Amino acid sequence: MQRKSLSPTVAGLLVASKRLAKETEAAAVVMLSDSPYKFAEIRKKLQPSQLLVASNNPDVQRAATADDVDLVPLDSSSETRQVQLSQALLEAIADEHLESGDTIVALYSGYERDTIDSLSIINLGDHLAKLTSRDLQRLETKVPLETLRSVVDLAVEIGREGREGKPVGTMFVVGSHRKVLPLSEEGVHDPFKGYPQREREIHMRRVRESVKEIAQLDGAFIVSSDGVVQSAGRILRAAASGLTLSKGLGARHWAAAAITKTTPAVAIAVSESNGTVRIFQDGTVMLRIEPMDRAMTWHDVETEPPTPGD
Repeated sequence: MQRKSLSPTVAGLLVASKRLAKETEAAAVVMLSDSPYKFAEIRKKLQPSQLLVASNNPDVQRAATADDVDLVPLDSSSETRQVQLSQALLEAIADEHLESGDTIVALYSGYERDTIDSLSIINLGDHLAKLTSRDLQRLETKVPLETLRSVVDLAVEIGREGREGKPVGTMFVVGSHRKVLPLSEEGVHDPFKGYPQREREIHMRRVRESVKEIAQLDGAFIVSSDGVVQSAGRILRAAASGLTLSKGLGARHWAAAAITKTTPAVAIAVSESNGTVRIFQDGTVMLRIEPMDRAMTWHDVETEPPTPGD
């Protein structure tokens, strides 16, 4: 495996990164790389700052491992740089290389795929809070965006706050409820049974507070596409064959993966151990949201169509 030499541009960015890391008290320099460099040499240039290398390229991963440099493996190169960087930061937090309140310096290819040419200073608290509508729009689902937002917001609140000072883990299955219900069974007496629809709408404050209370019980919430809680305390029975999940994910996450592999529903699982929210579709984790001290904010991105002749 041939290592790529440091160009004058990359060498200059490393000098700037070291200086900015010191000035901002950054926890690490995160290098999103498509090429295998001499990472031990780069780490030495950046000392005392920590170096994290993030990449989906097997050669880069082998080079970082051989140099004993902290590695954040990525899944795919087909995503935009922004999505890849977000994935890298989330993975770094999950692997305890970083914390959600840290500041980092990021080095990446902003213009040319194989050339590191860009530097950013990122506050992870701000970055993780500014989820855009595009994050949810990436999910190919018929569930309306507003319903997904409402349920994800509620899941994040549960992950961040718990209940009465205790951590709470739970799951929501959104959409395709007529297909989901036959693949589940009643785990506890359904607290929503018999209530009219207007008293089961997930966007209503009273319903959301009830959900937070009921979330302490075992079982999943089944929510229709229009945001109505159809049932609670359901035990999912979809087959989990042919699924692959990360180490450490328990029965709740396997159930979320299985129900979304079997039906077109979207599942949103809240981890009891750390409050992390994972969004599943087609048996795969599509988005992960880390708990934060303050509520996240949604930012809509509006674009205009090109004018004729462009």
